[in-house]
Amino acid sequence: MSPLASNLGGMSDTNRGRVRIEPSHKRVRAFVAGRLIADTVHPVLVWESPYYPAYYIPAVDLRAKLEPTGETKHSPSRGEGAVHDVVADGLTKSGAALRYPDSPIEELRDLVRLEWSAMDEWFEEDEPVYTHPRNPYTRVDILSSSRHVRVEVDGVTVADSHSPHILFETGLPPRYYLPLTDTRQDLLTPSATQTHCPYKGTAGYFGLQVNGTEHKDLVWIYRTPLPESQKVAGLVCFYNEKVDIYLDGELQERPKSPFS
Repeated sequence: MSPLASNLGGMSDTNRGRVRIEPSHKRVRAFVAGRLIADTVHPVLVWESPYYPAYYIPAVDLRAKLEPTGETKHSPSRGEGAVHDVVADGLTKSGAALRYPDSPIEELRDLVRLEWSAMDEWFEEDEPVYTHPRNPYTRVDILSSSRHVRVEVDGVTVADSHSPHILFETGLPPRYYLPLTDTRQDLLTPSATQTHCPYKGTAGYFGLQVNGTEHKDLVWIYRTPLPESQKVAGLVCFYNEKVDIYLDGELQERPKSPFS
């Protein structure tokens, strides 16, 4: 059994810290300006944050040169990281790669982390993926419901629906997606904000104008979600953390989350 396989589902322990490492079986590719930078069927998921992993790529699967910059970045768990420029066909992405050749975690020594945002496109198999790799331990369930959902902002009812779609996502509070027709559209103000989710796609946003106060980017909508999240297409959702939601007449406690 390989060292990576032995860590499947577990943690790599070092005397400097702990980091979760897990091999993936997806083909992963990264492109910049149409140039193939990496193509691997042996990507490694490394949880640098508790919420989602980063992809580390075997150095042998890079299709670009790495040129050391002399800069280093220290990690308590991964050790001293050497920053590299990524060079491909005359194009240079400065500081876009990180290696840990002397990491106390042996599995990382022959791997490269490409900066996600420095790449133009990432693919898992033949499907584009946005924002960050999909976490294999995150599940998204979208269920039709007849529960009564009412949303208040500053004491004003801004949405009232008996036909929500409830989205349950691992590690986050339930999200109540409501038909636009059940929302006070006269209070919605367009926003240029967009965010990207590897599970749902690209979200557009609205502000809410209530009692003369503008509540910026309080509402979002996936107009063309990814195939696995089609059930929320064209529905709007409010941040539970920032509004008052009544579920079947009962006021819900505002949850604590990264979006609070």
